[in-house]
Order: sequence, then C-alpha cells, then structure tokens
Amino acid sequence: MKFVDMAKIRVTAGAGGNGCVSFRREKFVPKGGPDGGNGGRGGNVWLVADRNLQTLADFEYKRSYKAQDGKSGSGGGRNGKSGEDLFIKVPCGTVVYDSSTMEVYADLVSHGDMFLQPRGGRGGRGNRVFASSLRKAPRFAEKGYPGDSRELLLELRMIADLGMVGAPNAGKSSLLKSLSEANPKIAPYPFTTLTPNLGVLADHRHRLVIADIPGLIEGAHENRGLGIAFLRHIQRTRMLIHVLDISSGDLDLIVKDWSTIRAEMEAFDRSILDKPCMIVGNKLDLLSEETRNHLLPLTKEFFTEKQMRFVALSALSGENIDQLVEEILRFADENPTPIYTPRVTAVEVSRDTKSRDFKSMRHRSVHVLREADGVYRVVHPHLEDAVLRYNFDHEENLVRFGRLLRSYMVDDLLLSAGAKEGDTVLIGSVEFNFNPDLDAVEEIEGQEISPSKDEDPDGDK
Repeated sequence: MKFVDMAKIRVTAGAGGNGCVSFRREKFVPKGGPDGGNGGRGGNVWLVADRNLQTLADFEYKRSYKAQDGKSGSGGGRNGKSGEDLFIKVPCGTVVYDSSTMEVYADLVSHGDMFLQPRGGRGGRGNRVFASSLRKAPRFAEKGYPGDSRELLLELRMIADLGMVGAPNAGKSSLLKSLSEANPKIAPYPFTTLTPNLGVLADHRHRLVIADIPGLIEGAHENRGLGIAFLRHIQRTRMLIHVLDISSGDLDLIVKDWSTIRAEMEAFDRSILDKPCMIVGNKLDLLSEETRNHLLPLTKEFFTEKQMRFVALSALSGENIDQLVEEILRFADENPTPIYTPRVTAVEVSRDTKSRDFKSMRHRSVHVLREADGVYRVVHPHLEDAVLRYNFDHEENLVRFGRLLRSYMVDDLLLSAGAKEGDTVLIGSVEFNFNPDLDAVEEIEGQEISPSKDEDPDGDK
C-alpha cells in the first residue's frame, strides 16, 4: 500500500430540513390550527481514529465528504428525520489542522478518539411554532440552516514503540528485517528507504511496533534530503534506536554521525532528545578482530557516559541480534505502554450568523459596503441569519423581513451610502433590488401580523 502521511480533505455537514406550513384538516374540526412540523437536523461529520489503518492513502482518491441532510417537516406536527452522521476513519496519530490558518483542531492519538467538525445545520421551524394569541394562523415557516463546510489538513505522525533513526545506509532496514517479519527494501546505496517501514517484535509478554524512519542528513530540519517529511514520525515513539555505521573503525567519525543526527532532531523538536535512546553499532562483520578489540570498549564507554545503552552487532550476519532483543524487551518492561482513554473533541468555529444572543446583536452597527457601481452589501449578523432562516416563497416572510429591515433603518443607511432605486442589495446570500418607497404590506387576508420573538431583534431567542 502506498504510504501517505499528508492529506487535504473537504468535509461538509448536512443541511437542516425545512419547516412545514400546514393546517389541520379533519372532519368536524372547522378552522384547524397550524400543525407544520420542524425540519430535522443535518448530519455531523466525525473523524475517528482506527488502529487498523496505517496511512492516509484512502484520501488520495476521495477528498470530499458530506453528511446526510435532514428531512423536511410535514403536516400533522410531524418533524423531519435528522440526517445520519458521517464517520470518517483515520489512522491513530492523525493531527487535524485548519488548512488555511494551520490551527490545530485535534490530535487523534488512541483508538476510538473522535473529532467533531463541522456540525450539521439546524432544522427550520414549522408554522405551528409561530402560532400565538395574536397570530393564530401563521402561513410561513423557516428554512433549515445549510451545513458548514471546512477544509482540513490531516497529518499522520506514526505511533510506534520504537523508532530507528540514523544516517542513510546505516543499515536500519536490514536491522528491522532481522528483528521482525518486515520485508523492507534493502540496497547498498543511500535513501533506499523512502517511506517509514513498520515491523513487529513480539514475545509472550510484548508486542512492540518498530518504525524504520528514512535516513536523516545534516540540514534535515530545513527540509534537506528527505527533510522534515519524516522527522515528525519520531515524535510519537516511546524509545529511539539510533543506528550507527561503525565499519569505518574511527570513533571520531562515529561520534560525528551521532552528533549530526542529534542536532537535527533537537532543531526540529527539542523534546525528542528526552526520549530513552539506545545506540546500535551496525556492520560489526566488516571490522577486523584487532579493530573490534580497540574500538568497541571506547565506543561503549563514550555512550555509557551519555547514559545510553550500546550494542554492537551485524544485521547482515545476525551477530549479537539476540543481545539487542533482550535489551529492547528489558526496556519494554521498564517503560510500559501508556494507557489512553478515547477522547471526543468538538471544536466550535466562531460564526456570528449562528449566534443566538440577539440582544447583543441589536447593538452592533449595520455596515453598508459598496462592492461595485450599483451594488451594495448590508453586513449585520442578525440580518444575515434572517436570510438563512426565512423562506421567501412564503408571502408573510417578505413582510416580516421588510419589518426587520425597517427596525435597523437599512433603507436610510443605503440612501446615505448613495444607493438609488433599482440598485442591487446583497445580504448574506440573498440579492434583491432596492426600492425605498415600497410600502410594506401590514395585513394579509385581513389578519394583522404582530412582531414575535422570532423576528423582534430585542426579543430573546
């Protein structure tokens, strides 16, 4: 399977269903009252961490996801069915960002961690909700809110117990093959490993996941070589196995290689150096007996002073592999796997048009912006919210919206900004022609329409 550790996706929540305009029609029940039901809520979008996934490759082929819309209400007081939530599985260790601001929304570490974003749109209210002692037969209902849409950046930071790091061609892949049943690509040239490889070391007590991280060179934190594309995978490991090529027989060169990799990790993330680290000197089979006797005691002494375990071995011949396995299992006993409790994260993204504090909205100024010749945009959260909710196919909603505009003196503000009759006015996603002299209809079919909480900006919602 192709290894992918970065992906950008667009997720869209379901839209709320529309409210219904309906009146009771039953035998022997003259002039039945309003009984239009509410629309159902749109489906939410969830990201769920799943231990069975190891890569973000699935998102290479499908980048857009949408939850189910809510159903519209119907007569007889029947509310619409809510839309089904959409659950998108991602590998454990996935970090979720806002793709434009790079704000971190969630870090899905353990199996079952969930992230909610975005939420489904609220369903519109049916006409029975608007019935009152003054308005006995409302002939209007609300539309459902559209579902929010977000563009998310997913970054996978692999979760492994052990991370093998080192310079290119140090023998990490050969060592991984010797320790586990993994079958990575192995060749005698640098950068053979282009993506992280995973292997498993298991006994009767432990099952340890080992990650072979592609080789690092000086300047990796500045994106040289394979760069930072794989440095982030080291952040999740419990322990590091630093593989060094000791075939040169020169302690100074060995220490230099070790120092270079340590400096790159420190430049990328200082906390990586706090992880327990074991040093493995590989390619022991290329050293003569005399060089071994001279080099190995000095090398072990150097790393012991750094409080690091040192094992010299040959991944090719298998020499001292058993000793390394014993050291790794001893480490696992000393550092048990942390127990994570699945978490649910829900990020509320600020959106004024969904605020319900209309009293505070009332005191915000209405802004009129000239977008082009003859085109003006009216900006105010309550008015933008209203155009989402009002279904202008219902005649009474036109009257309600006209009353709302007058309460904010929108006509006066447009005239002050230079708008003329017939100019285009935009509020939210709604466009209409400006007609300041149009008298609003205050009465429909002989019934007076009085302000109610749903349209009165000074009323509580």
